[in-house]
Amino acid sequence: MASAFRHVLGRLSGLHLPPPALLMAFYFGLIVTGALLLWLPPSHREGLTLADAVFTSTSAVTVTGLSVVDTGAAFTGFGQAVIAVLIQLGGLGLMTFAVLVLGALGIPVGMPQRLILREDLNQTSLSNLTVLTRIIFVIAFACEAVGALLLCFVFVPEFGWSGVWQAVFHAVSAFNNAGFSLFSDNLTGWVGDPVVNIVVPLLFILGGLGFIVVGDIYQKRNWRALTLHSKLMLIGTALLIAWGTVMFALLEWCNPGTLGGLTTGEKLWASWFQGVTPRTAGFNTVDTAAMHDSTTILTMTLMLVGGGSTSTAGGIKVTTLFVLVLATIAFFKRRETLHAFGRSLGLEEVMKVMALTTISLLLVFSAMFVISISHDGEFTDLAFEVTSAFGTVGLSRGATAELDGLGRAIVMALMYFGRVGPLALGFFLATRSVPRVRYPAGQVYLG
Repeated sequence: MASAFRHVLGRLSGLHLPPPALLMAFYFGLIVTGALLLWLPPSHREGLTLADAVFTSTSAVTVTGLSVVDTGAAFTGFGQAVIAVLIQLGGLGLMTFAVLVLGALGIPVGMPQRLILREDLNQTSLSNLTVLTRIIFVIAFACEAVGALLLCFVFVPEFGWSGVWQAVFHAVSAFNNAGFSLFSDNLTGWVGDPVVNIVVPLLFILGGLGFIVVGDIYQKRNWRALTLHSKLMLIGTALLIAWGTVMFALLEWCNPGTLGGLTTGEKLWASWFQGVTPRTAGFNTVDTAAMHDSTTILTMTLMLVGGGSTSTAGGIKVTTLFVLVLATIAFFKRRETLHAFGRSLGLEEVMKVMALTTISLLLVFSAMFVISISHDGEFTDLAFEVTSAFGTVGLSRGATAELDGLGRAIVMALMYFGRVGPLALGFFLATRSVPRVRYPAGQVYLG
């Protein structure tokens, strides 16, 4: 078994493809495998088509949560377990699991595998990748185990011993920022439950912070000793959560479709939950389709930003947003370098986030344009679904299930690229070469 596993990885890594291409191929293969497993008769009940299985597999592997069927009703226990495994594999990373298996089998991790793992974990260095892999697994399974145990106190009294599986599934889905729920109305039945409103958000906040940040906090436990990345992520996450929570409460407080009919306590819990969940989690405790347009735009903005690098979250990432803000501040202050927390960032970081943001916006707006051609008159809902797909969030206003074949294909492509990373796509659009000719400087008038 060990030799066979090493042979398969060796053959795949030995292909003359760049690491981002191999990474995309691995995820595509997992989506196909998951779709076939979900299409098997033991996995689903009557009425599931192959197209539905492919869409569900894509959504699970990309830890999105958008669905065209009722997950709890359409799939059997075996099918739900397959979805949970796909979420776990997609959330923590395929190569992360591969490296863990290699280590367990006593097989050394070679350079080709390290290159792919570096892309999967969004790292710039090849050093300490195996250590980071172990940190990821310890953090992930510890958080999921504690979360499942706490959720048992809610689901077991209501559903009996089957509530244990409900707790495990939702803990895995929450930590991996997937947003899949086994309930047809998601978590709206627990809008005022303190345990659900604390445990589930904490799980997807920890998952969205990134394993490097959580590991950095655990190891150093001192604000001054934390890395610049960790400080930016913690400050940025806190500001975005506070902004989302307060604005959701202000905009929806009297809306009868969302917060209007709730008690004051339930309104506060729901505002907190809905302020956090757009950070690529995908769960909801109120009817998302009933939100005001202003709240919808707020949610779309938060979905586009997403969580942190080396995390289970999607989006352009919090650090990308704040590097763009720092670059803007540096421009107005006529500085050539960016400064934050006593550290500086150079031009390379600014160029990277600009490329990431540009590709992301092009993908999102192009998808909106193409889908709107065949679905006229539903732009707000369509734009929401597109943004949710790209950010691998999973929040929906109900339009995904109504899409035609082309619309579903575009949404699946967005989920796929949103998980693998727009920079992986950009890798194919750029080639590194030493310029043979130097041109005289030119001038372009901007603004």
